This record gives sequence, C-alpha cells and structure tokens, in this order.
Amino acid sequence: MKRLIWIAVTGLFALTASAQYDPAFTNSWALQSYFNPAAAGVDGYLNIRGAYSMQMTGYEGAPKTMLVTADLPLSFWSPNHAAGAGFMNDAIGLFSHKKIYVQYALHIPLGWQKKSRISIGARLVILSEKFDGSGVDTDESNDKAFPTSEVSGFAIDAEIGARYTWSDVWYIGASAMHLTGPTIELGDDKVNEMKISPTFYLTGGYKLKFRDKRYSLDTHGILRSDFQAIRGDIVARLGYDGLKNKLYGGVLYSPTNSVGFLFGMNFHGVNIGYSYEMYTGGVGLQNGTHEIVLGYQMDMKKSKKGKNMHKSVRFL
Repeated sequence: MKRLIWIAVTGLFALTASAQYDPAFTNSWALQSYFNPAAAGVDGYLNIRGAYSMQMTGYEGAPKTMLVTADLPLSFWSPNHAAGAGFMNDAIGLFSHKKIYVQYALHIPLGWQKKSRISIGARLVILSEKFDGSGVDTDESNDKAFPTSEVSGFAIDAEIGARYTWSDVWYIGASAMHLTGPTIELGDDKVNEMKISPTFYLTGGYKLKFRDKRYSLDTHGILRSDFQAIRGDIVARLGYDGLKNKLYGGVLYSPTNSVGFLFGMNFHGVNIGYSYEMYTGGVGLQNGTHEIVLGYQMDMKKSKKGKNMHKSVRFL
C-alpha cells in the first residue's frame, strides 16, 4: 500500500456498517422530512432546508455531507396532502454517495384536538454510488478488490414513515429507509457490489412552554438501527421569540458517541444555525463535526385577501 489506500479501506468499513450508511446530522430536529417522509408539510408551511456537515475534521478523506430538502402542503388539492423532494451528496474518502428522492404525505386530522393529526408518507429514491479508483495505488496492480479507475452504479429504493402530532406540543414518528435492501453493482464488469440493509428510525419531540411566552424549551430525539448497530441522539433547544427575531441555543448528547452545542437565529422567515459535535470515543475534541443549517419557511395558508401570510421560521 502506497497512497490513500487507507482512505479506501475506511470507506469500505463505513459502507459495510450499514447503520452508518445514512449520515447523522446534529440538527436532525430541523431536517425531519428527510428522516421521515410523513413529516412533509405537516406544519402547513413551505419549508426549504439545507445542511452542510464536515465530520472528523482534520483527517484526510473525512466525511463531508450536503443535504437540501423541500416540502409543502398541496393547498390547491387539499390541505391534508403534502409533497416534497430532496438531494443529498455524501463524500467519504474515495467514495461518493448521492440520494435523490420525491415523497408524498397524507395528514389525517383528529377531531378531538385542534392541529392534531396522524400522518403517513412514502418516497421513491434513486441511490447513486461512485468509487474513484484512480486514487488507489497498491503493490499489486491486478488486485480486483480495488478498481484502478472510476466506477459507479445506481439502484431504485423505497422508504416509508408514520407520525402522530399532538397540536404544537409533542409528536412521535417511525420510519424505515432502504426497504428494498438494494444491492448496487459498481462498474461494467460487476466485480464490486454494495449491499445496503434497511435502517429504522424512531423520532419524537416535546415543547415545554413557560409563563413568559417569549421563551420555550424544545426537545427532539432520534433513534436509528439496522438491528446490528444502534445510535441515539437527544437535542434540547432554549428559544427566545422577540418582536423581530427568534434566537435559540442548545445542546446535543449521543450516548457513547458525542456531545455538542448549537445556536442560531430566525428572521423574516430565514433560519441560520451552527453546531459543533465533539466525539467521546477517542477521536479528539478538536476533530469533531462542524455543521451549518439554513432554512426558509413561508405560511401557505391564504388570508382573507387571498395573499400569503409570511411568518418567522418555526421548526417542530
């Protein structure tokens, strides 16, 4: 082994550990329609969200992930229907994973509580994988385990989810990614292939309201597993709702994995946030994850004059 071979090996380990195939985001609370298609349009808003995550900073070939999602209620059809789409690009060493999807959600109102509903959602996914074999230099050039040129492949996948929302106070959801368990063959000769196992998610959150209505404490939890590995994250955010802007700050805790902090602000429908996650497994506090999240939100409900009402960003 001469050059960058360790990066390829690291990528292979990341792919065989299927619970880690999907990237983890510190700001998962802001990306709920990505982790559960049933969350698309659940709040009645047009939501456009983006996140950029740089993990294990300081290491060559460390993961870098970009995600863009959009969802909205289909008011022209029925307020109980919603749709969304998303794109993700995840680069790990010599590997590049791309995910493109479209999704649909149905929200069924519950008569005994205002704004409470049961939601179900599904999405169609295209997965694309690429390995840049030109970056590998081995002593034996005929080693078929490591391609010497760029190889790629793709597969069709499906994902589903369900969610229960109780007004604007709490919610709980479950979803399953990679239901088809796709196998992606890389290159024309089909020598290398990648098997992706289904991964299951549980999410939930609760909003604690104070006497001073300008303040609230929002909690969010996410648990993911492929029944071989498991990871859970808990996020708590203290928010301040002023006359013009909204501010928030909070902490993240992932047992046996990491701790972190996050902060951000909302103004005129735009959300800007930053977080830093520090690993507790010996990687080093200075080699954590930097993450930036951007969002835009617009109320899709019509006023009496037939115009859209713009409100500040509000993430469930």
